[in-house]
Amino acid sequence: MTSFPIPYPAGLPIGERWLACLEQQEIVFPFDGSPVALSPVGTAAQAVLAVDAAAAVRAELAGLSAGIRRTLLIDIHDALAERSAEFEQLLVQETGKPLTDCRTEVARALTTWSASAEEVAHLHGETVPLDLQPSGVGMIGYWTRRPAGIVVGITGFNYPFLLASHKLAPALAAGCPIIIKPAPNTPLTTLWVVDLIRGVLHDHGVSTAAVQLVTGGIAVGEALVRDPRVAVVSFTGSATVGHQIARDAAPRKVVLELGANTALIVACDADVEKAVDAVIRGGFYANGQACISVQRILVHDQIADDFERMLLARLPEVLVGDPRSESTRVAPVINEAGTERILAWITAAKASGALVLAGGHRIDRSIAPTVLTNVPLEAQVWCEEIFGPVVVLQRISDLGSAIELVNRSRYGLQAAIFTSSLQRAFRAINELDVGGVVVNEIPGFRSDIMPYGGVKDSGTGREGPRFAIEEFTVTRMAMIRP
Repeated sequence: MTSFPIPYPAGLPIGERWLACLEQQEIVFPFDGSPVALSPVGTAAQAVLAVDAAAAVRAELAGLSAGIRRTLLIDIHDALAERSAEFEQLLVQETGKPLTDCRTEVARALTTWSASAEEVAHLHGETVPLDLQPSGVGMIGYWTRRPAGIVVGITGFNYPFLLASHKLAPALAAGCPIIIKPAPNTPLTTLWVVDLIRGVLHDHGVSTAAVQLVTGGIAVGEALVRDPRVAVVSFTGSATVGHQIARDAAPRKVVLELGANTALIVACDADVEKAVDAVIRGGFYANGQACISVQRILVHDQIADDFERMLLARLPEVLVGDPRSESTRVAPVINEAGTERILAWITAAKASGALVLAGGHRIDRSIAPTVLTNVPLEAQVWCEEIFGPVVVLQRISDLGSAIELVNRSRYGLQAAIFTSSLQRAFRAINELDVGGVVVNEIPGFRSDIMPYGGVKDSGTGREGPRFAIEEFTVTRMAMIRP
């Protein structure tokens, strides 16, 4: 049954032990459907047990010194780094992403842990001049940041190691117990990560209930999100689910990293060759299953013909094949349902007048890298997140109309512009209604230490160690009359 030697205990890490599960789910390799391993499936009752255990250790976590928290994070980084190559192989098998993308994911996750360790030393407050008002004369005031309490982290299937790390590491840095719920399709890597983390916690005499994991479906998620003892819910996934989580968790804090239909503007003065290269690198990585991969390409009329010709000439570089191969750049998306949805969106766009310049069909289980043009602006491949190896070309007459077209979307995570003009670059930075603007690089660029998040239906709050730690803490004001 198991093609990958699972190195952690059976069941789910809840409380101080691993609890057995009555139900198991087969995790398959998206490339050929072969079994990878059986994964435990949790229940709503087990989710409540996890919250019980987290509540019991909340004070212990909040009482850990900054030095201990920093040491824990460094040691966890080292424990994970020792198994980098094994994590890469497991990620390939359960996500189906090409090996090159899984290597990138592991490296970025490790950076997140080391950066979170350093941010512990920067978690501080400020004094407040209370004597600005007559009633405060003679008083001393200052505020500090305190752990908010229990954090629930719910992650997407596309980057299970990285997305979990962006919730786990800041929570521990802030002094908060955390319960992770991985995506049902990709729980294996996160289970192993949590097992290694709990081993480090045990070695340092810290309760292992500080980090727990529960798998399962909607009922498990609802049990976690709706529990009034949970202080913060951090979710990465679709806009539809994220909006429901926000409603269920209210009035408690939510951090939502949601979908996008990311745009890349190619201005009339752009370096066309570099802009094309950005689409080759940024439109198809992770099989197109990345929130900030290139989807919409808005190219100025003056250079559109050259851009299209150069893009189609380079498209064969995006090799389709076995994700275990060093040379593969596109492999099957997460499951057959995802494949059928993407192809249905392409078919619908064609029926509405779109032209398929390349791809649009299967190569075995994979979708060939696809380039569409003349797509109606109301088509799903333009309006919604395709989450597959598909890009859409749209000609524009000027920068103003391009910015207006980008902003018309209900999403606003990141966008990019290629231009040689500082004036155009800063206009895009100032006018694009998104969480981040990238100039002369792929819109999928993300440094794991920067504030990352969107506006509109792309979410609320920000990730990145410093900023997630702030989301997981609350200010506490001290007002003293000596």
